[in-house]
Amino acid sequence: MNKFIKIIIILTGIFSLLFFNLVKAEEKIKIGLLIPMTGPNKYLGQSIVKAVKLALKDIDSDLIEIIPKDTSTKPNKTLQSAFELKEMGVKIVIGPVFHKSLAYLDEISDLTFLSLTNKTLDLPKNVISAGINSTSQLNTIKRFLELNNIKKTIFLTPMQNYEFEIKKGIKNSKIKIYKKYVYDTKPTKLTKQIEEITNYRIRKQNLKDEIDRIKNSDISNKEKKINKLEKRYTLGGLNFDAIIIADFDESLKSVTTSLLYTDVSPKNKYFITLNQWFNESLFSETEIQPIYYPSINKNNFDNYKNKFFKEFNEYPTHLSLLSYDLVGLIYYLSLKTNLSKVDKLFKKKNSFKGKIGIFDIKNNKINHRLNFYKIDNKKLIEIF
Repeated sequence: MNKFIKIIIILTGIFSLLFFNLVKAEEKIKIGLLIPMTGPNKYLGQSIVKAVKLALKDIDSDLIEIIPKDTSTKPNKTLQSAFELKEMGVKIVIGPVFHKSLAYLDEISDLTFLSLTNKTLDLPKNVISAGINSTSQLNTIKRFLELNNIKKTIFLTPMQNYEFEIKKGIKNSKIKIYKKYVYDTKPTKLTKQIEEITNYRIRKQNLKDEIDRIKNSDISNKEKKINKLEKRYTLGGLNFDAIIIADFDESLKSVTTSLLYTDVSPKNKYFITLNQWFNESLFSETEIQPIYYPSINKNNFDNYKNKFFKEFNEYPTHLSLLSYDLVGLIYYLSLKTNLSKVDKLFKKKNSFKGKIGIFDIKNNKINHRLNFYKIDNKKLIEIF
């Protein structure tokens, strides 16, 4: 009789465990979404919501529940919305979008936020930067430099609010930099600084001195040599092989224009910059080509844009692609571990392949394995 009772107890325990696991398996995966739904950046929030809907459609699981809340791009509103998500049983949140919205989120220690910002400095402990940060980009540039045996690289950083992010990326990536410079983006000051960096006035004087020397000499064919020299702008080598310019849009073009003015050409020195999100305006700037930069996988990005357009009859923002991938990442991690232990999910070493590329996760950090491209003769060419 005792054996019979023991068997019943054991079977009851097994069925209870199976029932518990079944219920657990059917529990909703609640994902909070902190985005600007009002205010000047609401268009970003609208694009992100559509990207998340597209991700849910592609994943095709009834277990995911997305709960969007407004940030209005304001820290106080972000905190209020985060508290509301916590009360609804959410453990993990995609967002906020902007770094300034993170200010008070350390007050909700039992939530994990996957912010779309690419800034990694001064983050609350429960916030993970999921944007394409400087370390990810410089890791990719470092690989290119090593593959091409480029020894002397100078680094130009503007006086902007991401200057210290760049310094952190240089440190984390352990990229070898010959010299680092910080420049003023004001055109009048920029040109003068580029002249100093490239020793322009010395090289200009070298040319003048050499022409004068030949004119006063008795060497043969001196007229031919003088004519050849007069077609040049400077004389003398440069003490670097590549230039990394941590800039974007018109400011990037101003720097490259100043380099051209000081007789530094992308035909004999590598012009490298940061992720330009396939900025089409660079294609028409033939004088600064070839120009190189790291970025997400172009084919994946184009496929995503086409799918998004087909679904919503509009093109997505760049950040929406990131949010699309993060839904897939959370779903993938939830299959490995209960989301109640979400804080531990990002401490373990994991990799996840998304549309952007491969996410590498470790010690509460997300880095991206990026591709590397060059624009040359108005064409985009994938290097790796």
